[in-house]
Amino acid sequence: MIVLGIETSCDETGIGIYSEQGLLSATLYSQIILHREYGGVVPELASRDHIRKILPLITQALKKAGIKKSQLGGIAYTMGPGLVGALLVGAAVGRSLAWALDIPAMGVHHMEGHLLAPMLETKQPPFPFVALLVSGGHTQLYDVKGIGQYQLLGESLDDAAGEAFDKTAKLLGLPYPGGPELAKIAEQGDPDRFHFPRPMTNKAGCDFSFSGLKTFALNCMQQHQPLNTQDKADIARAFEDAVVDTLLIKCRRALKQTHCQTLVLAGGVSANQRLRDKLQNYMTKNKGQIFYPRPEFCTDNGAMIAFAGWQRLQAGQETELSFNAIARWNMTDLPAISE
Repeated sequence: MIVLGIETSCDETGIGIYSEQGLLSATLYSQIILHREYGGVVPELASRDHIRKILPLITQALKKAGIKKSQLGGIAYTMGPGLVGALLVGAAVGRSLAWALDIPAMGVHHMEGHLLAPMLETKQPPFPFVALLVSGGHTQLYDVKGIGQYQLLGESLDDAAGEAFDKTAKLLGLPYPGGPELAKIAEQGDPDRFHFPRPMTNKAGCDFSFSGLKTFALNCMQQHQPLNTQDKADIARAFEDAVVDTLLIKCRRALKQTHCQTLVLAGGVSANQRLRDKLQNYMTKNKGQIFYPRPEFCTDNGAMIAFAGWQRLQAGQETELSFNAIARWNMTDLPAISE
């Protein structure tokens, strides 16, 4: 079965085509320039841009894969969570295309797409594993026994890690999207000048909280006005170290709790090199394994949606003819795929 995947949950229009032979093609359009002047995503503008870009990207992906629409065996589209208007663009196009071609369609959970993204690589993580999903909207730890077999171990009680990165970057006067910009200047920062707290690490459990860390960074900035370039770099380094250390501590707890030796890292923040290095060093030291997607599949993309949809369509699951978009959706509510 050849499955076309559509991702329109936020500010990236992504198309992917997946089959038994693997990933056949992937195309992506990012709206970063569109939203940069506003300092964040404007939902209505995002929806309109998805409408303009989605059909040309589908045509491009089909051409790149060397196939015709008539060869498609299924359509997968992101049904949630995300911005409702943006989700509806992908859902409407995906469901309509499936109806026109008389093939099944599958509404995919956006975060399940991220969780399964490492399986697009040649070396795939074996079940069971602990998954750290860390992005602009989510910071969650799951015990994963199989596709659709997810137990939530912990999540952010306020800001997600990626959201905290972006907000702190904005306070530092860095351009949108701020997370990668903050990580970039942190490379020049002195790791010993400032020490930020590691939130909720003194409390039992695997939940996260990053809003207080953002406030701590703001107070630090206010105490050292006017900030020069090195001040900003030092604060960025202290902030990044605090987030990375907190994520490591919580991952360590989750692995110990589940008696698991395999960790999957996914989501936009999984592209952060300091986070990858710290988790890799820990897993290697403790004779465990860590898996994560290549950088282009860390952020939102159509390839992960095509793969997740392919898995469920192959198992005989599909979404009814009428379609919907779900702004908030618990991944633990998803049905399991039988072995």
